[in-house]
Amino acid sequence: MIVWPGGGTGLAANLARRASATGEAKLRMRVVIALVVASCSGCSGSSEPPEGTSVVSFDYAHAVRRGSCSPGSKPAGPGATDGLTSRDGFHYNVRAPANLDPTYAHPLLVVYAPAGYDAKQSESLTRLTTEATRSGFVVVYVGSRPLSVKTIEKLAQLPKEVAAVWCVDPNRVYATGHSDGGTVSIALAVLEETTGTVSAIAPSAAGFSRKDLEAFRCPKPIPVMVMHGKQDTHFPGWGKEAALWWARCNACDIAKPPAPQASGCLAFEGCAPNGMTVYCEGGGSHNDWPPMQNQILRFFGSAGSQETR
Repeated sequence: MIVWPGGGTGLAANLARRASATGEAKLRMRVVIALVVASCSGCSGSSEPPEGTSVVSFDYAHAVRRGSCSPGSKPAGPGATDGLTSRDGFHYNVRAPANLDPTYAHPLLVVYAPAGYDAKQSESLTRLTTEATRSGFVVVYVGSRPLSVKTIEKLAQLPKEVAAVWCVDPNRVYATGHSDGGTVSIALAVLEETTGTVSAIAPSAAGFSRKDLEAFRCPKPIPVMVMHGKQDTHFPGWGKEAALWWARCNACDIAKPPAPQASGCLAFEGCAPNGMTVYCEGGGSHNDWPPMQNQILRFFGSAGSQETR
């Protein structure tokens, strides 16, 4: 288990000072991040890539074009691009459809890593690549970095760097990640300095409790899919608390019980336009990434449809 220096006062204290400076309640977030235990698929010596990490093609012929880039303006190529470093020193890998059309404005999915994970390990954990590229996403896997407010602010700039070389729809920039990665996803949406830099979020096992979130003003409605394990003893019940906070912020009808979905998730009803709010509770512990790749991608696809209404 990795604990923030000073007994959990690192990112929490910095965010609290920001909240207090704007007249909000003092943030009291315990930031205790568990180092997620990596699944070792592919460790047997096989040359086959781990399940869910292969790049595949996208059916551009039947895709709805929501924007385009000028021919020749985006030099990045198709498939896997590894070993990239941002201007701020973040290490990341990019996955694009195998038959990349450099003029098509792709949705961008940024996957933030758990503490101690590099980009490759995060990809093996989340296994989003195959279905995401099949669905036309450009996917960015960002390696972990000790969290601070400044780190969050710098991470918010990464999609712009990617969009400089891959053709990306700026209105469809999505964030997900597990543990530290889920914390980053929420922070991007609630911090005053970074709100509006992502179009929808799907955090898993994030380190934000109800008290932590109540220190912030609600951002404008944003689609949110909160994922949390029932057996998460590091952040027990924090997923439900976060989902309810987001449901209030997104003007959902919290007097009504959330509606069960076929996926097993619960969807709040009566939410504001662009305020879709979903809670998904699995049976796993804090170490377990939820096996919900298709549901996550469908959620982001639905969020993109909301944005065009």
